[in-house]
Amino acid sequence: MEAESEPYVRLATLRTLHRVVADLNAARSLAGTLQAVVEGAVHGLGFDAAAVSLVRPDGDLVVAAVWEIEESAFGGPTVLLGQVGSRESWERMLQVADHWGTLRFLPHDRGWAIATDVPTWTGDGPMPVYGNDWHPADVLLAPMYSAGGDLLGILSVDRPRSGKRPGAWTREALEMFSLQASIAIGNARLRAEMQRALARLEKEQQALRASEESFRQAFEYAPSGMAITELHGDATGQLSRVNDALCRLLGRPRAALRQQRFVDLVHPDDLELLLRTSAEGGRAELRLGRRDGSYQWVCLRNSVVADAAEGPSFLLTHVEDIEDRKRHELQLAHRASHDALTGLPNGAELRARLARRLCPVAPAAIPGQAPPADAPHQPSHAAQDGRPAAGEPAALAHGYAAPDGPLDYPPAPPAHHGAPAHHVHAVVPAEQPPGDLWHGHRRGGAPAGERGLAVLYCDLDGFKLVNDRHGHNTGDAVLIEIARRLQQVVREGDTVARMSGDEFVVLADNIGREEAKELAGRLRGAILPPMRIDNRAVRVGVSLGIGWAGCGMSIDEVLHSADERMYDEKRTRGGAARGSRGERSHRRAG
Repeated sequence: MEAESEPYVRLATLRTLHRVVADLNAARSLAGTLQAVVEGAVHGLGFDAAAVSLVRPDGDLVVAAVWEIEESAFGGPTVLLGQVGSRESWERMLQVADHWGTLRFLPHDRGWAIATDVPTWTGDGPMPVYGNDWHPADVLLAPMYSAGGDLLGILSVDRPRSGKRPGAWTREALEMFSLQASIAIGNARLRAEMQRALARLEKEQQALRASEESFRQAFEYAPSGMAITELHGDATGQLSRVNDALCRLLGRPRAALRQQRFVDLVHPDDLELLLRTSAEGGRAELRLGRRDGSYQWVCLRNSVVADAAEGPSFLLTHVEDIEDRKRHELQLAHRASHDALTGLPNGAELRARLARRLCPVAPAAIPGQAPPADAPHQPSHAAQDGRPAAGEPAALAHGYAAPDGPLDYPPAPPAHHGAPAHHVHAVVPAEQPPGDLWHGHRRGGAPAGERGLAVLYCDLDGFKLVNDRHGHNTGDAVLIEIARRLQQVVREGDTVARMSGDEFVVLADNIGREEAKELAGRLRGAILPPMRIDNRAVRVGVSLGIGWAGCGMSIDEVLHSADERMYDEKRTRGGAARGSRGERSHRRAG
């Protein structure tokens, strides 16, 4: 169970990081952003205290934000607010500290490197007992840099709630958070400059011309993409002005972009998200098309520039490049949902895929039968996904629509009671004649020849002997080779997952009972041939069981059904008894 809990811990950390990063982006001012940084480090990364020292125009660093999970009676780190340390003293401390990637760790026995003018505070935490325990005088720093490499500030964190020095996962999470914090601080400064420029546009004519020049420079030389979209007339939704950063980001010349609309550039799967994004204060993360045909992940932030007399004039959109963050998020999500040894989906991911395929509606309630008279009213598909209901006006407040009227949505299929829209029910095929070893557990009256979702449970026989005789390295190599073989014989679209130890599960959708038997035969035929590992022949056996998943069944019920059939075969062949299930031997990776 310990090996299976790690992906859940990582997913929980990833969700927390998403939340605190969203808080960073939601802050409307530099002060609010700095406060969101320290609060995010405490609540999202497991530290008791955090502080941000911001670089001033003269180069020195001032403590600009502090947060502590529980304020100390004698003031705690809040006494540091407003204190200033010289740039030279900070840089010397960063040079002496240990390099943990982009982080800097200064152990307590190197406290001599902290100059007297650097604001410091030592907590009253417990003294360390073991080598990796956190010492009250330890210092962990996360320098934050702009896109141009200039130091923006330093995030200091203290007292991990685990009581230990941060491990690799926490360090990586802190590095990712500090990167997003540096982007948020830079964007907060940019937004402040843009807001000041926009405010000057509302003044008298002479001040307006001066403001226009200031706005032009802020727009043209902004490090992130910027675009102005028309809100009136035949050109509604068209990009009337773009900066060089946006042209470079999308690989398109300025003249070509000015003939486009965001609805022309957005990925088809992200079109509805774009149309749901509010013009005033709207924010969306989506993909825009590049000239070479690829797509670029960006974050759009909208502001309406209004004239006091005439109302909204145009839409100002800030286009931020988030490709690296999205790639990193996908990598973290993949590591949390896949087995580290074989690269296969792990048990958590297998359950997630089953959950996406199954719904609570039992086969007896498949469409075609009227729902009960007392069933609660289900909202239409249109009401659930933002489409206007029949007879309602399609008000689009995003500013991205084409000038020839609102966008027509394709007709939506009706949503069935208790099941999500577009869902195809999984039905357990009819039972095979008695005496057939590969029998399923029927749920409802599916007709003969029905195709369903098969769950094939594979347990390796003799794997413990391989570990005991040749060692765990050979065992690892056997598991990797078995994973490779299984993936070669399944159908396209089937899922091969490693549950734990020497257990593998195959999900095969839209398959009949005879096909499932043939697939089981291919799996067995792939596993049984000997493997050549370290110049020796290694062979394992396999016990297979086929279960069937149907809507209305729980995930535990589905997996238990397949597991029981696997043990039926094991007993039939005189294999391991049921009591041996607790003796699975290979838990090194999972």
